[in-house]
Amino acid sequence: MSEARRRGARVEAAARTHLLRAGLDEVAANAGYRLGELDLVMRDGDTLVFVEVRYRASADYGGGAESVDRGKRRKLVRAAELFLLQHPALAEAFCRFDVVEALGDPDAPDFTWHRDAFRADDA
Repeated sequence: MSEARRRGARVEAAARTHLLRAGLDEVAANAGYRLGELDLVMRDGDTLVFVEVRYRASADYGGGAESVDRGKRRKLVRAAELFLLQHPALAEAFCRFDVVEALGDPDAPDFTWHRDAFRADDA
């Protein structure tokens, strides 16, 4: 595994812990599909939350949320649709897409959590 992948795994684990402490429940992690991957799938009460984790070592080139462009949003929505097809018991839940920005030290990043960062019809 490359150093970038190891760093990404550490940041995603820290983001998962951050969201669990905030009261969300984990449903799945790294749900991979041919067209993309869902970093985290969580439950926030009755809402199913698809979470994209974006890491930046510094804010010099903008935050992580800005990097979730239209193409990335489209891939995330398609991956979420495939996830729901594989998990029909969850298909009736209200869904939202969140972005968690992680900045700084990958072992102890600072987080900015963008709830409802975009809608499926925005993709």
